[in-house]
Amino acid sequence: MSEPASISAGIAERYATAIFEIAKENNDLAGLETGLNDLAAALDGSAELRDLMSSPIYSRAEQERAITAVAEKMGIAEVLRKSLALMAQKRRLFVVPQLIAALRALIAEDRGEVTADVVSAKALTKAQTEKLAKTLTARVGKTVNVNATVDESLIGGLVVKVGSKMIDTSIRSKLDSLQNAMKEVG
Repeated sequence: MSEPASISAGIAERYATAIFEIAKENNDLAGLETGLNDLAAALDGSAELRDLMSSPIYSRAEQERAITAVAEKMGIAEVLRKSLALMAQKRRLFVVPQLIAALRALIAEDRGEVTADVVSAKALTKAQTEKLAKTLTARVGKTVNVNATVDESLIGGLVVKVGSKMIDTSIRSKLDSLQNAMKEVG
């Protein structure tokens, strides 16, 4: 991981842990999750909001007023709303995408769930996704949510990542291995 990315992840993890613990103490994990989903959707749909969070041309006060107004309008849980305001004061809004991912991971872990990132050459059908989730659940021992993406350069097969474990059955990786073996021989 590059240094700036690891710094952002570290900042996001600290905020996420604090927000999660407060929401859990207040028995409001469901409200927090709803707010996270709404915030993620707003970020995906609004270039202006993304610009507000990452652009240095806005003052801390402008960022705080804007993010607070957006959060109140969306009805985001108080702990998340106050945290976003604090992050604006500290010029930390640029880590909000990592914050969302970290909070989702903490909520899933609290439920005994884990997310599997699956990359395939073609889009998986609903039946394939369900069968893969069931197989992974049996293997991991926790409920597995599948986050599927498509990368046509794999040619075929899957790359499955659950936590720190990765299984690469893609044709591309097999061809790369074969190419390396042939270089060693020749």
